This record gives sequence, C-alpha cells and structure tokens, in this order.
Amino acid sequence: MFVDFHDQPPPPRWEPKPPPRRLTPRQRKTMEVVVGVNIVLLLIAPLGGATILQAIGALLR
Repeated sequence: MFVDFHDQPPPPRWEPKPPPRRLTPRQRKTMEVVVGVNIVLLLIAPLGGATILQAIGALLR
C-alpha cells in the first residue's frame, strides 16, 4: 500500500541534549536517605505484610 507523506512537514532539527545537572550536597543527602529507607522497607515490609495476613487469618478462624 502506498502512503503519500509529501504533505507532512519535515521533522525538527536534531540538537543534542544538555548535560544532566549535578545534585547539590543537600539533594544528594536527601536521595541517600530516601534510597536507604526504601531498601529497609524492601526487607521489612514483606515480613510485616505476612504477619498482618496471619493475624487476619487468625481472627477469621
């Protein structure tokens, strides 16, 4: 099947993206705290979830 794309405008000119910004020391510390809390919750939350499910199961007996 033939599709005529001659009525389409050309794509915009490619320009490189600017380099990413660096984090300030305060932003870096905040990011480290957030990642640390998430890692701790990654390990603890499944245990807490299992305990809550066992408690609900015990209540329904």
